[in-house]
Amino acid sequence: MAAGERDDTQFDEDLDLTDFDLGIAPRRVPRQVKTILTKEAKPHIQELSIKTTIISRYAFTAVHCSMLNRHSSATEGVFQFVIPADAYISNFTMIVGGRTYQSELKPKEKRVKQANGKTRDKNSGDTSVEPELEVFRMPVKIPGRNRAIFFLTYEELLQRRLGRYEHITSIRPMQLVSRLSLDITIVDHSPITHLEVLPLRNGKGITSNARKSAGSTHFYPPVTTVIKNEKNVCRITFRPNIVQQAKITTSGILGDFVVRYDVQRELGIGDIQVLNGHFVHYFAPKDLPPVPKNVVFVIDTSASMLGTKIRQTKDALFTILSDLRPSDHFNFISFSNKVKEWKDRLVPVTPLNVRDAKKFIFSLTPTGGTNINSAIEIGSSLLRDYLSTSEANPNSVSLIVFLTDGRPTVGEVQSASILGNTRSAVQEKFCIFTIGIGNDVDYRLLDRMALENCGMMRRISEDADASAMLKGFYNEIGTPLLSDIRINYTEDSVQYVTQHLFTNYFNGSEIVIAGKLTNKSAESLHVQVTATNNDKHIVLETDVPLRHRQIETEKHVKAATADFVERVWGFLSVKDGLRSRLKSKTSREREEHIKQATNLSMTYNFLTPLTNLRVESPEVLADGTMAPAPTVSPSPSGGDPAANRLPEDTEGEPQKSDQRSTGTSHPSNTAGEFNLSKKPVTVSKTSADGDPHFVVEIPLSKLMVCFNINGEPGHILSLVSDHKYSGVTVNGKLIGAPAPQNSHKQQRTYFNTITIVIDHPKRAYIEVTPKKVILDGKDRLVLACDSTVTVTSGVLTVAILGKSNVTVSVGDNISFIILLHHYKNPAPYQKDHLGFYIGNSKGLSPNCHGLLGQFLYEEIGLAKVVADTVPSTVLKVKERSVPVVQKTRRIYSGTQSVDCWFAKNNAAKLIDGQYEDYLMSHMFDTGHSSHGTNRL
Repeated sequence: MAAGERDDTQFDEDLDLTDFDLGIAPRRVPRQVKTILTKEAKPHIQELSIKTTIISRYAFTAVHCSMLNRHSSATEGVFQFVIPADAYISNFTMIVGGRTYQSELKPKEKRVKQANGKTRDKNSGDTSVEPELEVFRMPVKIPGRNRAIFFLTYEELLQRRLGRYEHITSIRPMQLVSRLSLDITIVDHSPITHLEVLPLRNGKGITSNARKSAGSTHFYPPVTTVIKNEKNVCRITFRPNIVQQAKITTSGILGDFVVRYDVQRELGIGDIQVLNGHFVHYFAPKDLPPVPKNVVFVIDTSASMLGTKIRQTKDALFTILSDLRPSDHFNFISFSNKVKEWKDRLVPVTPLNVRDAKKFIFSLTPTGGTNINSAIEIGSSLLRDYLSTSEANPNSVSLIVFLTDGRPTVGEVQSASILGNTRSAVQEKFCIFTIGIGNDVDYRLLDRMALENCGMMRRISEDADASAMLKGFYNEIGTPLLSDIRINYTEDSVQYVTQHLFTNYFNGSEIVIAGKLTNKSAESLHVQVTATNNDKHIVLETDVPLRHRQIETEKHVKAATADFVERVWGFLSVKDGLRSRLKSKTSREREEHIKQATNLSMTYNFLTPLTNLRVESPEVLADGTMAPAPTVSPSPSGGDPAANRLPEDTEGEPQKSDQRSTGTSHPSNTAGEFNLSKKPVTVSKTSADGDPHFVVEIPLSKLMVCFNINGEPGHILSLVSDHKYSGVTVNGKLIGAPAPQNSHKQQRTYFNTITIVIDHPKRAYIEVTPKKVILDGKDRLVLACDSTVTVTSGVLTVAILGKSNVTVSVGDNISFIILLHHYKNPAPYQKDHLGFYIGNSKGLSPNCHGLLGQFLYEEIGLAKVVADTVPSTVLKVKERSVPVVQKTRRIYSGTQSVDCWFAKNNAAKLIDGQYEDYLMSHMFDTGHSSHGTNRL
């Protein structure tokens, strides 16, 4: 480098990165990255956290995004996230300027103007390009020096293709992010196999992290990816810091994070899982001989196919020809203004016919318009004529593969007429699989054409590798193993079963059926599968032991606190309703399917083509501050709209406001109601706080008892266990820290995670850490602990007072308070942690147990005893005598002191059993020790 030149990669300390909260030392950030950040005019994304839990192939994803407006004036921020086209959004919430705005799902009305924040209606008549992934976009004005926090959740059932499930997370924040994290947990009833994490994938299908050696290319997972794979559980994390992101791209468009896997499956009837009155049946047979197929390829050769499209299409067709089996029959049709047939009939796969077909493909020349109607009619006629001959195998599978890059421009151009003509031509004798290439395709027409004729549609974007995608699509349908599949269950034992008749089953795919059990106490469910394979008729039958399957499902999916089986049923039922709507032959039938699908969408809070997601937009004044919020009953304390602002002069990390004023209420009419809390917190003395120190108020004896638990980091303790009665379980996880200097202890332990599991009326859970609260009930929400918000979902209410405490209420007579302890400049022995307090225990049963719960209804006596002339004090607990001494304990973050009787040695004799009896296997474990009275 010449003298006087500046190295742009050097590290620069001069630029102030205080507001960015990078999570790494500023000196480690290269100058060009700092320059990008400080010159950024739009609000900066401080945190983007994506968490996915895949439970038996059903994926729940929660997205949390925190956006900072560093400027003094209001600035528009755009929360944008790409979701899979087959997924359904289940919740959206945003907190702007300390005020919460909860989305509301409404049935779609005809000719209603689309609201912001909703994904595009797939069936509104819009015929523009519909990509495999769809963009959820919410623009919002963020007040000066303020934050906006966005929460988005969506759900999808993973489809099995070519023997693998594929889960895609789009990571495209459009800027460098201070703290970016992706966590994927896969939990399955069956062992997980063939797990792989691909390099980041961009829109063209090109991957990063490719290394060539010795003539071959090897792909590696994205940098920082960590994979922990056990038998039935796999955890994947991706957490690149801002420097590592910049090495991939400075645009913020990292690409798609792709995870592929399969599960070990047994031969026979398939895998059936049962939970809470619902069942889901996964059927994916293998090792069967392929069924002969009869296929007509209908290829668009209009002028718009000129260049790359026709070249890639030819390349794919050459490969597909080589993959045809000797038992198959085939033909080719090309179409533009007119339709051109390669042969006047379907022909067998012979070397001569394959050679002649390649010549026909090679000679294809794009020209003219697009006559879709005639192409489909002539292709169907060829296939029908062949099927009527004696040459056709009665058990063969017949299909049309139709490819186009445009809309109909020649002949019949009305979609409704083309669809009607297609139905008449097909006569339910075969299936149509459609492929669209590029941005000028009537994808709605292709989608309906496939759906109405037992096929499926595939989109190929303009800049994608069409050749590879065409080959991949053909590979999915190129090996039929079964036809005419019918799956039946004991007639009087099930109801509302999703689609259970299937035209074909292709190798590497999967059939998924769900339903409701009408008799939950039934011992077994009879399942029968009938199908045709080549020249055989197959019948599979078995009796499924329902109770055993329910226990197995609960056992293998311990972390699945949401009722995933019912969600799968709801998801598939909505899909069935939407398909049936498209296939309806009368307006009355169509309206009935629309009503059914709409009701299901509303029940499960799914954003579908039949529902709208509405959310109020924050009002920002001209001076950059929030407009006063509407109030129902204003509090005398009021609320400061600037409470969430950053201080003008901040050193080091930006400190979030530690104010106790909680703002004003924001009314909502949704089932899951969100507003800002002003209710003062009432806390009892029964608690586990600090290192951890346990304090128990014995109401019946009017005594205060205290004890310590010297656990190990990682231990999970049962605090409250009333699973079988009120349905409430509370567990706490310990973390470790070195002991202070000159301490008699070797280490300190604190609670850093507390989970509250609810089983009545439906299963739900709340997980609290010093930084966030996860509520997984009717909706799944991730809330930041530095915000002030109240969430009500069913019987659950979670009220967060920013950086102070979290109150969890179950109905009207159970409540817990969790104190949030944060250190600004912690010593080595200080860790951010939680304190747990029981607020209202009236709803907990007398059988309640756990380290704290066992004392709620206990009578304890106090007695003086003399041993060897030395007087001492003991507590009488059941038939045990517990030596105690008097101590003073500080609670409520040290603001109060209580005098209590202290039991030594990990509460020996005071608690039922021993400390080890209260260790739980995982955070959501609702079991109990052998000494408790509230057992599973």
